[in-house]
Amino acid sequence: MADLSSTIAGIRSPNPFWLASAPPTDKAYNVVRAFKAGWGGVVWKTLGEDPPVVNVSSRYGAHLDTDRRMIGFNNIELISDRPLAVNLQEIIEVKRDWPDRAMVVSLMARIEEEAWAGLARRIAETGAADGLELNLGCPHGMCERGMGSAIGQVPEMVEQVTRWVKNAVNLPVIVKLTPNITNILWSAEAAKRGGADAISLINTVNSIVAVDLDAMAPTPVVDGKGSHGGYCGPAVKPIALNMVAEIARNPETRGLPVSGIGGITTWRDAAEFLALGATNVQVCTAAMTYGFKIVEDMIGGLSNWMDVKGYRTLDELSGRAVRNVVNWNDLNMNFSTKAVIDPALCIDCGRCHIVCEDTSHQAIRIDAGEGRRVFTVVNEECVGCNLCSHVCPVPDCITMVPEQTDLPYVTWPNDARNPMRVPEAAE
Repeated sequence: MADLSSTIAGIRSPNPFWLASAPPTDKAYNVVRAFKAGWGGVVWKTLGEDPPVVNVSSRYGAHLDTDRRMIGFNNIELISDRPLAVNLQEIIEVKRDWPDRAMVVSLMARIEEEAWAGLARRIAETGAADGLELNLGCPHGMCERGMGSAIGQVPEMVEQVTRWVKNAVNLPVIVKLTPNITNILWSAEAAKRGGADAISLINTVNSIVAVDLDAMAPTPVVDGKGSHGGYCGPAVKPIALNMVAEIARNPETRGLPVSGIGGITTWRDAAEFLALGATNVQVCTAAMTYGFKIVEDMIGGLSNWMDVKGYRTLDELSGRAVRNVVNWNDLNMNFSTKAVIDPALCIDCGRCHIVCEDTSHQAIRIDAGEGRRVFTVVNEECVGCNLCSHVCPVPDCITMVPEQTDLPYVTWPNDARNPMRVPEAAE
């Protein structure tokens, strides 16, 4: 049976599934329920200096599909609105009762050394924190006060804050990065220069999730007005995966432990983050959508899959896909696939033909069959774009089959069809 025990920046937990710093980790009651459900660790909701912030009443917005399933989640909630002393006392009590679970505490302060150092020292003095997570990513409310992403978008500030905290306490420091930046490597490299023991990403994406067309205001509506907020959930997973992969394959940050965050809902999502270089994962929206017990499926699913694949530990899995993440110019220009439609599975909906005819390469023909239409791929026109397989509502009805050729692996710089090809590159 696979060993799911996890260690990141020296912080141990019985499994790699942590709850991210968010409403689910706001108080002892929630965190204890989470630990009882099986979560390996938590990042306590972000603490700030007293007096605590004040949150508005209407806080969440949602992006739902036609079946009202949560695609994306938007929030305008700020950091913890409870007194610092209350939070610290509860952290002590929870860690005392659950010593085997990871207790990481998130913090945020203004861009002053003593503000960060003083807050970090107060948390460290509890003796209950296994590590600190520096919230440099919140894209709403706090950034308008010069905190959160207002710091995280400036690499020099990321480096400076990280160094302030590392100099102040003897605890592992995880730096939480904002995705609201042109190049994630700038802030990742800055965090490493500042002495970060690990990084976590992504924080939420700056967004307006919807507009209430009656109130004529962004949602969530607060007394007729709305504001931009932080977007998370399944919709941001592709953004997060790319940023995790970029950090894992960048020479300057390769080997820097990463706690992956962003739309993780299933064990498969977690496995994808781990394969792209994450050391563990953090979850928020899935817990807020389905409750804490969702971790049971995550743990069981990941363990079973690892057993089937022969991975004995998380270290054997972490980063396995990184070597196959390349720039576009490094892809094989001679690789080709063709769509194949299984007539036994086809339900005659015609969606493949419609999208190919209207928006792609007119490579699916309709023929008359016995009492039904028959859809056939025209190989000469099919470019293997995959669109038909994605819109087909029946699993495995349309598969993409690689063509068998004897052509060599040729990248674009060496491709004879490249008008910018230089003779030296072709040899």
